[in-house]
Amino acid sequence: MLCDECGKREATFHYTEIINGVTTELHLCELCAKKRGFTLPAAFSLPDLLGGLVEPEQISPLETELICKNCGFTYSNFKNIGLLGCSQCYSSFHKMLEPLLKKIHGTSKHVGKFPGRRKKEKREKSSDVQLLREKLKDAVAREEFETAAKLRDKIKEIEKAK
Repeated sequence: MLCDECGKREATFHYTEIINGVTTELHLCELCAKKRGFTLPAAFSLPDLLGGLVEPEQISPLETELICKNCGFTYSNFKNIGLLGCSQCYSSFHKMLEPLLKKIHGTSKHVGKFPGRRKKEKREKSSDVQLLREKLKDAVAREEFETAAKLRDKIKEIEKAK
């Protein structure tokens, strides 16, 4: 999108104003935004954001030099670039990452995603299906094929309702 002011450069500053229900939008390039007196926010990086969340007094200098045995990445590297080196880094830096994850997400454990209202219902259906599958395996092992067929049909019915 081109700048509304000069029509030459790419608009990087987008201003929306709503007064008495009337919306006015203004799309400006950086130069035109400065000419109009808009102050542009300073750019920030992921490491800067993470740096503000990690409290230095919580982590000793020895802990910051921990190294991932799998990839050789250090906790200092993580603090500088905001990315981990491999999946094993989570285990290597667990002690330092847990408080950070709790601050960002409110918890350090991932429990999966379900839409708000259906969360409990989905978990219950999921555990019901798992239980029925176990019963189905047992029935087949005992060669109770009629029971197995009924269990199979129940599983299909529950999965179809999802």
